[in-house]
Amino acid sequence: MKVLGVDPGTVVTGFGVVTAAPARPGRLIECGVLRPRPADTLALRLKTIHEGVRDLLARHHPDVVAVEGVFYGSNARTTVVLGHARGVILLAAAEAGLPVVEYSPAMIKKAVTGRGAALKPQVGFMVARLLQLSEEPRPADAADGVAVALTHLLLARRPGPVAIRRSR
Repeated sequence: MKVLGVDPGTVVTGFGVVTAAPARPGRLIECGVLRPRPADTLALRLKTIHEGVRDLLARHHPDVVAVEGVFYGSNARTTVVLGHARGVILLAAAEAGLPVVEYSPAMIKKAVTGRGAALKPQVGFMVARLLQLSEEPRPADAADGVAVALTHLLLARRPGPVAIRRSR
């Protein structure tokens, strides 16, 4: 199984492509960030994200797209703008005919670190350790994208039902 994991954002969108590997949680294929120009309008930033995800899907042909769910913060505007970024990512997956799974930030942190309230450096450290990398993926947003993909692989290996939301 090959998973494209995406940590949405309108300033920086992190991504990671991970495949299942024998005797370890997975193997990292590629990770990085999509970084729209900050001076662009929201519409142009969303277009950049959509095109970037489409390119990743065409290049890697994943079996599933795993996306971090909406984080409900105190700033409603930030939550709404993040929803726009998630929307264009979900659209790109739907256009490619791929299933989408969504994981909450706490579920991702818990799957990767064992603690739902882990900090970003802890997530990056554990991503590197689980994937047997010599160092953490950089920048931290890329490590977060890898963590999303890794979460899907880790939870898919567990026996019994997995509590995830699927979008199609």
